[in-house]
Amino acid sequence: MLISRLTESAMMVEFGQKITAETTAMIADYVTFIKTQYSRELIDVTPSYTKVMLHFRLDCNCYSLLVAASEQWFADHRLSYKGSRHLTSKLHQLPVYYHSDVAPDLATVAAHSQLTEQQVITRHSDKIYQVGAIGFTAGFAFLSSVDAEIAMPRLLSPRLQIPAGSVGIADNQTAIYPDQSPGGWHIIGNCPQSLFLADQYPLSIFSIGDQVQFFAITKQEFLDLGGQLWKR
Repeated sequence: MLISRLTESAMMVEFGQKITAETTAMIADYVTFIKTQYSRELIDVTPSYTKVMLHFRLDCNCYSLLVAASEQWFADHRLSYKGSRHLTSKLHQLPVYYHSDVAPDLATVAAHSQLTEQQVITRHSDKIYQVGAIGFTAGFAFLSSVDAEIAMPRLLSPRLQIPAGSVGIADNQTAIYPDQSPGGWHIIGNCPQSLFLADQYPLSIFSIGDQVQFFAITKQEFLDLGGQLWKR
């Protein structure tokens, strides 16, 4: 474990350089520990594949406290992650409307993959993905890995505005934009379920190690769930 102070109110906790099952499991458990035990001291916790960023309050001796707690947790637990280990995780089953009404890049992905649009949808929704990192914006979960046939590079020119709920592909990852934001992923659908819980802690419904599975819904089901068509 390597701990470094980034700003007056932020620190980074690193768990190594390689993305492994052991590292993912360790980060998931560490995040649960630090959120549970130090919720009053913390403003936000942002885990990634090998690191966790902690934002903390300035009105207490939070940095020293969190460093000591993190080092002690690591000393007590690091040996238990040697070898294989299964994560305790939630399975999120999320509805997606796959259609050009909300997916400007669905046809592009199909053409690039030499598949029909329905085959792209099937390949995307058949897999169960794992949350490997959370970041970019609050609640944005990076999910791995998409079927190799539908993997896509990022857009050369990112869009200035992506609607909330947009489901995208970039390289071998997929994700849902939890809020309206700029973005460079290929958009193939939209999930009408809210993922950004701005008035709750933690902000995201996802945790590291969680599993996500998508299922296709009709236009009417999408609208009934509060979905909005992309205005272009």
